[in-house]
Amino acid sequence: MQNLPTRATTTHTTNQLTRIFRAACLLLHIVSGLLQSAIYPHVNQKWQRRMAKNWSARLLSILGIRLRYQGMPPPYEISRAMLVANHVSWLDVYALQTVCPARFVAKAEIRGWPLLGWLSRNAGTLFIERSKRSDTARINKHISEALASGDRVAVFPEGTTGDGKTLMHFHASLLQPAVTVGALMYPVAIRYTNMAGEISTAAPYVNISMIESLRRILKEPWINVELMVGAPIDSNGKNRRELARCVEHAIADALLLPVPHKTPGTPSGHPSESL
Repeated sequence: MQNLPTRATTTHTTNQLTRIFRAACLLLHIVSGLLQSAIYPHVNQKWQRRMAKNWSARLLSILGIRLRYQGMPPPYEISRAMLVANHVSWLDVYALQTVCPARFVAKAEIRGWPLLGWLSRNAGTLFIERSKRSDTARINKHISEALASGDRVAVFPEGTTGDGKTLMHFHASLLQPAVTVGALMYPVAIRYTNMAGEISTAAPYVNISMIESLRRILKEPWINVELMVGAPIDSNGKNRRELARCVEHAIADALLLPVPHKTPGTPSGHPSESL
């Protein structure tokens, strides 16, 4: 992969006029997304993927997010594929949608976000109440049904966003559907960098509001996002805990970060862990 564009300093910011223009374009794009989302559930899967891909690519462009990826996303002839990624920002969803349109599992709070919550609902996002252990069985049933119908499903097993400099423990509970339907799992390592090639401090969505997150992103002339798609992992013969450790190691290796959980997965016959 080619080297990312770099500059000698990381202190450059956009001027106020540029930020206002980009914010106005963003608002118009969200409105166009709301209009498209009204017909999204009524078109076939091919058109849904095209709509999600194009809308997400345009969103990244407006925000100055420069996307690069390496590796091979699951081809459409693979009928059952799950994307498993580390989680840094709400931008992760749109970066992944641009490369490989999928249905996402997201925390239930996103359903109540202004505008983006409605977009997420109409795009088929699967919402989980993470505070309720009992909700895992319900959401896993829906994930299994989506995979069986040919949808790609993307999950973030860390369960929350991080700063991009470390990985958190990968929970295994949402990987059970891959075992249930015999899906291939594709690890995807996500990394955001600034103009100097350093880990971005503007992209992470940690302990801030959506408005503050947008403000930080719009201040940046651009932000690079790299998606590194690893070799698929066959779920056959493995339990969900073993799969979590396999994906965790693959993503840690791609990002050159330490593995947060070093205990090997239990043999396939042993009970699996819960979230």
